[in-house]
Amino acid sequence: MAILLNLETATTNCSVSVAKDGELVLLKELDSANYSHAEQLHVFIEDVLKEASISLHQINGIAVSKGPGSYTGLRIGVSAAKGLCFSLDVPLISVPTLESMAQQSKKSNYNFIIPVLDARRMEVYSTVFDTDLNEIRETKAEIINEESFLEFAEKGTVLILGSGAEKCKEVLKNKNFNFDTTSVPSAKEMAILSYKKFKENDFENIAYFEPYYLKDFILQKKA
Repeated sequence: MAILLNLETATTNCSVSVAKDGELVLLKELDSANYSHAEQLHVFIEDVLKEASISLHQINGIAVSKGPGSYTGLRIGVSAAKGLCFSLDVPLISVPTLESMAQQSKKSNYNFIIPVLDARRMEVYSTVFDTDLNEIRETKAEIINEESFLEFAEKGTVLILGSGAEKCKEVLKNKNFNFDTTSVPSAKEMAILSYKKFKENDFENIAYFEPYYLKDFILQKKA
């Protein structure tokens, strides 16, 4: 049996889950616009394990959401995951944030699933999946306009979900577009993906692994 701890900190949602053989055992999360990750992540880890009656030394691996997403949020999650992997001598597993989000639509009947994360102004991070959640277009940072994702809407129904869906909704008018503006990445959906990687021994180099920022971090100077 594989017991995996999943950490999701790529957006405003600080989320932790523990799973056995890909089946969710316990989930704890808080979606706060104030980014509570630094204060809550380790507390949530302790709470989830305690409530699940699982000790740290029973954990077989640590999975972390790899991005894209918030620079600071990703750094916090990856740093915590690396620290646990080093101390417990267990493997590090990375789960693409947008692939995890797409799992939220697993039982839907849409032809295309497009998770989108707000990247400020009219830009989003996005990936395109088919109805079976196979990735059919790679992750991009793109500026939304009237032509965005139109090639998919012309072929079938499209679900756009995530924090970037609101700005998409304002611009994309094809009748085949559907929007879910409430979805956030969660450690709940990470469970099945991290277990799949665990079985395949698809692990990261703990010392050298870095989050997938997609865009360079730009420090904003005060005026």
